[in-house]
Amino acid sequence: MRFFIILLVFAASTWGQASQPLRLENTIELSLVQGRIDHMSVDVKGGRLFVSALGNNTVEVIDTRLGKRIKTVVGLQEPQGVLYVPAVDRLYVANSKDGSVRIFDGSSYAPLKTIDYGDDADNLRYDSNHKRIYAGYGSGALGEIDEEGNKAGEIKLDAHPESFQLEKDGTRIYVNLPKSRKIAVVDREKRAITATWPVAMALANYPMALDEVDHRLFVITRFPARLLVFDTNTGKTVARLPAVGDCDDVFYDHVRKRIYASGGEGAILVFEQQDADHYKKLARITTVRGARTSFFSPDLDRLFLAVRREGTQAAAIWVFAPVP
Repeated sequence: MRFFIILLVFAASTWGQASQPLRLENTIELSLVQGRIDHMSVDVKGGRLFVSALGNNTVEVIDTRLGKRIKTVVGLQEPQGVLYVPAVDRLYVANSKDGSVRIFDGSSYAPLKTIDYGDDADNLRYDSNHKRIYAGYGSGALGEIDEEGNKAGEIKLDAHPESFQLEKDGTRIYVNLPKSRKIAVVDREKRAITATWPVAMALANYPMALDEVDHRLFVITRFPARLLVFDTNTGKTVARLPAVGDCDDVFYDHVRKRIYASGGEGAILVFEQQDADHYKKLARITTVRGARTSFFSPDLDRLFLAVRREGTQAAAIWVFAPVP
């Protein structure tokens, strides 16, 4: 009888873990990292994760296969955005404090070049079709950088850009502008704003993800905490759902038709896309307060969550495997 009860308890706990859409697979400690952790990027072929340790003024390089840190890039100025471009084996780091985008060799980590944007360099994105890097910065602009590390253009905006997403099969860039409470739609070939979409009564629209196939844009606001789903053909909001508080990153898993949103209130929310206009909350995964930035790699099929240091508990990257 006792053996049977133990089996029942084990089966129940195993079923509970398996029923969650995300399973914690590994915890990678960052023992020397202090303060806030911002955005991440990945080198799929090399199995490296790059982590912007903003409060530590470093970029931490993690070997995802070995599950450990292998390099610390020092001497940065509040790094916010980081981007690895495999086509040129370069690492781009956007620094908030001095407004620079610094370029490093992707193998040796040697510094190659610094591009000055003056103030608050933030998110970075890569346009593989045109071989351009885009950097959000300052009080309102996207800077365009060619693969040689030269300034190639600029798109003016009326507020500081937070997360932005590029179409792969089109010319549009969708840009969150929380200070002006809207989304700007930019034609990157014309370098001009073609439309703006209000976020209505919501505030602090920071994270954004794109489902280009279904023409849907996912934006999460902080006040109130809401997931807003926009039709990119019309600019209309087609769905609104309660979201996780203090959210700073959201990603779309096109294989499973899921949305992953990480929030500083201490949770990851997983939404299911039933069809282009209908969504439901699938699960709430408890994490740690302050863990609001994350990165989902479709190629590695893993969600990486940045957990900052709290007291004697070291900073870490939590690695989640989607289930099934």
